[in-house]
Amino acid sequence: MSNKKGRLFIVSAPSGTGKSTVISYIIKRRKDIALSISATTRPPRDGEKDGVSYHFVTRERFQEMIGRGDFFEYAEYVGEFYGTPKIPIFECVESGKDVILEIEIQGAKQIMEKEPDAVSIFIVPPSMDELERRLRGRGTDSEEKLVARLQRAASELLEQDRYHHVIVSMTVPQTAKEIMQIIDNA
Repeated sequence: MSNKKGRLFIVSAPSGTGKSTVISYIIKRRKDIALSISATTRPPRDGEKDGVSYHFVTRERFQEMIGRGDFFEYAEYVGEFYGTPKIPIFECVESGKDVILEIEIQGAKQIMEKEPDAVSIFIVPPSMDELERRLRGRGTDSEEKLVARLQRAASELLEQDRYHHVIVSMTVPQTAKEIMQIIDNA
């Protein structure tokens, strides 16, 4: 058994940038990297599975988890809660496995403060028009929620300078390749 600890990689992006798709692409190709599975109060989208995509929980259960101190970080985003459970991350890192934390900006700030050695990566869309096209293409949000996501994205893009690396999301393979290079060179 190795004494080498794993590393934390924070990956953030505005909603609709392709972050989840890119990270899924990486995880399928790299068995040396684990993905932290977040908990959320939002309903599952088509194809998402509890315990794989997210841990889907009620608002009440999420509040209980906050009260117990179960989260490494948590935040409210567009009316839903998202949080990163602590124990699985620490177990992976202690076993020597690198962990990708797919989290939004509020949570990323919390992790950066607690874990200054974590490597942070911010994915930006090619343009706001392209981001809107991607969000509309999902077909999962009401017009009101879509507008809220776009407004939130515009403010989130102002935060990219806080991150170690910024990548423009053009295609899934290209974006994944850039992230894997960052991981390999960290």
